[in-house]
Amino acid sequence: MSSNFTVVYDACVLYPAPLRSLLMYLALSGQFRARWSDDIHDEWIRNLLKKRSDIAPEKLDRVRVLMNQNVPGCLVEGYESLIPSITLPDEDDRHVVAAAIQTRAEMIITFNLKDFPDESLTPYNMRAIHPDDFIMDLCDLNLAAVIQATRQHRAGLKNPAFSAEAYLDLLLKQQLPQTVSRLRHFRLAI
Repeated sequence: MSSNFTVVYDACVLYPAPLRSLLMYLALSGQFRARWSDDIHDEWIRNLLKKRSDIAPEKLDRVRVLMNQNVPGCLVEGYESLIPSITLPDEDDRHVVAAAIQTRAEMIITFNLKDFPDESLTPYNMRAIHPDDFIMDLCDLNLAAVIQATRQHRAGLKNPAFSAEAYLDLLLKQQLPQTVSRLRHFRLAI
């Protein structure tokens, strides 16, 4: 399945490695087109390095390259001129909306819903959505694809490896309670 439905990942959903990794596997499912920009990369990397000085910046640069290489057409460019015309509660988030406008995204996947109010996004025919709600929407559209993505994600976690229950606990820590509740019924498949 291939879709033209486009979303932009905000930096806050790329910051935690387990969620970022799951979102990459979901992006490869063909249910939607995932997009981000270099500014979004810079933001999640900068914030992670502030909190985790033990991580080598080169490692995160490698993650950036791998993300860009593995999700076709993911990198949004040429949106900078749109930034000044966007009004948001936090001006520092305008680049995310500008990237979404440039790529004609329908949604911004973010934990920070208050920073992307409907009245600011409706003129651009987009909305912000929590990653848990987004994944639940994907489950409603194609549960098998979500299960496959979670199976691949779990299989890729090798240091340490995760049992199905431990994996679901990991997702719960990523603020995905609805997703975990739905997937718990399919734990033998993941």
